[in-house]
Amino acid sequence: MTAPSTSAPQPAGATPAAHATQDTQAAQGTQGTQSTEAAHGAEAAQTHDPADALLVRLTELRERVAALVDERSAGDPTAGDPLRGLYLSPEAVQRLLRPAESRPGALPDAAPDPAPGALPGAPAGAPAPAQDPVSGLCARLGLTELDAALLLVSLAPDLDRTFEQLYGYLNDDVSRRRATVALALDLCGIPVHSAPARARLHPTAPLVSLGLLAVDEPERPFLSRLLRVPDRVVSHLLGDDTPDPALAAYLRPLPEPPYALGADEDFARFAELLAARLAAAPPLTAYLRESREGDGLSCAATALRAAGRPALHFAGPEDRVSDLLREARLSGGVVVVSALPEEPGALVRELAASGVPALITGRRPYDPQWCDHGAPDPLVLEAPRRGTGAVLAWAAVLGPEPGFDLAATVAPYHLPDDRVVRAARAARDLAGFEGAELTAAHLRAAARRQSASGLEQHARRIRPAVDWTDLVLPDRPLLQLRELALRARHRDRVLGDWRLSAGGGRGRGVLGLFAGESGTGKTLSAEVVAAELGLDLYVVQLSSVVDKYVGETEKNLERIFTEADRTDAVLLFDEADAVFGKRSEVKDSHDRYANMESAYLLQRLESFDGIALLTTNLRANIDEAFTRRLDLVVDFPFPDVEQRRALWWHSLSHVPCGDGLELGSVAVDFELAGGSIRSAVVTAAYLAAGRGDAVTAADLLEGARREYRKAGRLLPGDGSW
Repeated sequence: MTAPSTSAPQPAGATPAAHATQDTQAAQGTQGTQSTEAAHGAEAAQTHDPADALLVRLTELRERVAALVDERSAGDPTAGDPLRGLYLSPEAVQRLLRPAESRPGALPDAAPDPAPGALPGAPAGAPAPAQDPVSGLCARLGLTELDAALLLVSLAPDLDRTFEQLYGYLNDDVSRRRATVALALDLCGIPVHSAPARARLHPTAPLVSLGLLAVDEPERPFLSRLLRVPDRVVSHLLGDDTPDPALAAYLRPLPEPPYALGADEDFARFAELLAARLAAAPPLTAYLRESREGDGLSCAATALRAAGRPALHFAGPEDRVSDLLREARLSGGVVVVSALPEEPGALVRELAASGVPALITGRRPYDPQWCDHGAPDPLVLEAPRRGTGAVLAWAAVLGPEPGFDLAATVAPYHLPDDRVVRAARAARDLAGFEGAELTAAHLRAAARRQSASGLEQHARRIRPAVDWTDLVLPDRPLLQLRELALRARHRDRVLGDWRLSAGGGRGRGVLGLFAGESGTGKTLSAEVVAAELGLDLYVVQLSSVVDKYVGETEKNLERIFTEADRTDAVLLFDEADAVFGKRSEVKDSHDRYANMESAYLLQRLESFDGIALLTTNLRANIDEAFTRRLDLVVDFPFPDVEQRRALWWHSLSHVPCGDGLELGSVAVDFELAGGSIRSAVVTAAYLAAGRGDAVTAADLLEGARREYRKAGRLLPGDGSW
């Protein structure tokens, strides 16, 4: 293989040394005249273009390459052989057998402490550019001058293609156009057997472990392995900080709080403290534990904005964390992780030991085992709950004052900031689609769609389609139901802002018990409360909860409560005495495990943050300890005559009835609850539909009789069945 050259062919008879010298001079001229590069050096001090500063460093490196080419050519008997590199002649073998220090033209070792910013072994007095991105990056990351020199040598072929030919010549292999370990050490004037110098290229050395340099081809001997600078690092050194395309797919924007920070005092104070700590040294790694999904991420976004730090919000696989950390080191950003894997220990350890500021958010309690093996623990903080700022978020997106009570409408929802923005926009779009003014109904419908839930795996969802007019109840239970909705709407203010929570780790949930005979309106009332709050109703399927194996029922309930905590919904335990029954005296293992289940429920209800309603036909079967933890107990009485008459007319409100229909003795003689009255009306409607006629009094009487027969009761009047 001949030395690289772009000049005219050499005349016959030229000596190998002369050939190498002329090739070297030609290679040095491939970028134009040296004066052009010197001009770049003169301008480097006056410009902020990183490429100009790198060109100055390449001029310095080219001089080292030229000297090494001269040294190799001077003592190489095959320098002029066109087949050089494809075979070993006897002369070449004899040359290789000589000690390195006795070879002609050997370069002296570099000074142990080169001048800052200068390539080791460079001519004395060589100017260091004022804006050198390689030295700047290495200084920022605490790397040595030798690291900077090795990085520059490895970087050269990515900035100037002529270095590919020069490196191929020096590697004695035209196909190997990057610097090898041996070539890099030679160009730095370092003996290849120097253990400290070789250690700078080991996998655990900063240059490699930080992702700035890759040592490829591990199957080769160490000195012949190629050095490669990743494309992302090359782009950064040239002034382009576009994220790595392989990493960009896993980066997400942080939510933009659309309201003023000072609106929530606790939230603002916490965010300001976090921002101050992020701006100080050493780099902070913190775990923000959330009590409600999205609160920690909102705190992180607000703090980073206050600190003026860019964020890298990562939602990707663990095998991309090294790329993420390199991106953070290059861009000066803060890593934010809000989706922890099932086993987060490896991820947390890597972030905590990286020296890169990182914020981790999640609802799980911090486990010290995550940072075993000597890794430092992150700073564990409790993310504050958002208060009135949530209402301001809705108001900021919706614009001018809407024509309804915005605070009362959005109070039941606890959506993260990004979902608040999406829900508000969806509500406006929905109103625009209907060609109507924005109403509370539009806002509630949009908010329900943004409240993600996995409750449907364990419960049946009901989209409420009723309101207060569908309830026929005495004044007292009606008043209690309205109070229940009021508590659900204002719990954050009363228990949070006004600090009336009982403490002891208790949640801000609202718990109610509906007691009464079957058919008195308990389930319907739960649906009305959910409709008033603009929430979905989830009826827990006891068949998916109760398990014959010990401990499985508690696990199923925990899944339901955990999912309900993060969902804006009303949870209904129908026939709750099957799960919330009284504890009994322990006579055998069955009693002990049954009591353990009740004890778990007692503890879990205290920490519950959602809205849970229990219904029972037998209030006496509910354990008194559960009753004490309830916010309200609503008794549903059996309807009297006037209420039964109102229930009959309410059920018939959309049914075609015969002229002059009178209920007569149906409401008086038949003592039926609301559910049974509805069933009787359904029977009468089918009878009328079969005739193609309207409902008559006889149809209603037949429907009432059938309900009595189903219940096994004597018919009034004749005493028959």
